Amino acid sequence: MPKIVFITGATAGFGKACAEKFAANGYDLILNGRRTDRLQDLADTLEKKYNVAVLQLPFDVQNEKAVFDSIQNLPGDWQRIDVLINNAGLALGRDYFEEADLNDWNTMIDTNIKGFLYVAKAVSQLMAKYNARLNDKVGQASSGSASHIINMGSVAGKEVYEKGNVYCATKYAVDALNQAMRIDLLRHHIKVTAIHPGAAETEFSVVRFKGDEATAKKIYDGLQPLTAEDVADIIYYCTTLPDHVCINDLSVTCLRQANAIYFNRQV
Repeated sequence: MPKIVFITGATAGFGKACAEKFAANGYDLILNGRRTDRLQDLADTLEKKYNVAVLQLPFDVQNEKAVFDSIQNLPGDWQRIDVLINNAGLALGRDYFEEADLNDWNTMIDTNIKGFLYVAKAVSQLMAKYNARLNDKVGQASSGSASHIINMGSVAGKEVYEKGNVYCATKYAVDALNQAMRIDLLRHHIKVTAIHPGAAETEFSVVRFKGDEATAKKIYDGLQPLTAEDVADIIYYCTTLPDHVCINDLSVTCLRQANAIYFNRQV
């Protein structure tokens, strides 16, 4: 029976690259995204290219009811989720604290923290139930892990930088919640891993600067940034380790980036 990976924010960037990587390795996929046209195109492509099954869940993670209704009512065969890639998130604006747009702050908090929590809670409930049934079947507590949660953080959750304010705060929250989830879900044999990428050339900066592609591109001047595929490869590796091994927290940058603040740019 193929394993199942659930990916939020699957229509672009890290989410899309993860969908491609896991499909290429024979996983069936539950794909979430707000852009239904992109979601349909991606599902069609992966099903045809890799002969895998794809279930589409087109909800906005900010919508608590939509999240829980969609996940709690998954068809029976799709409730056995092996891997959750809790990826949906965004940055909006890069402004001094007193000049920032409150709408940007609210959207980041609602997506990066509240949406992150809604998905993690709903999926972890399914994982815990499945692992309990698995343990009952073998007649004793399993020493391994039947499931794995990957939480997408950022190096912005490790150091605060100028004009990062609330975006950094949301990623600090992800870092703290990742630790909390690992503790609380330990009794269910669920692995919990945070991946904290640095500069990666995806749609992220274009979204942050609200479609200003020229400004977004300057972020990567003098760098060979990470690609979405680089990060997807790392995530897949983390999920393929032996059952008794869990990478708890992993920060990854390109060679010319030391952390959220320091870069050595080519001129």
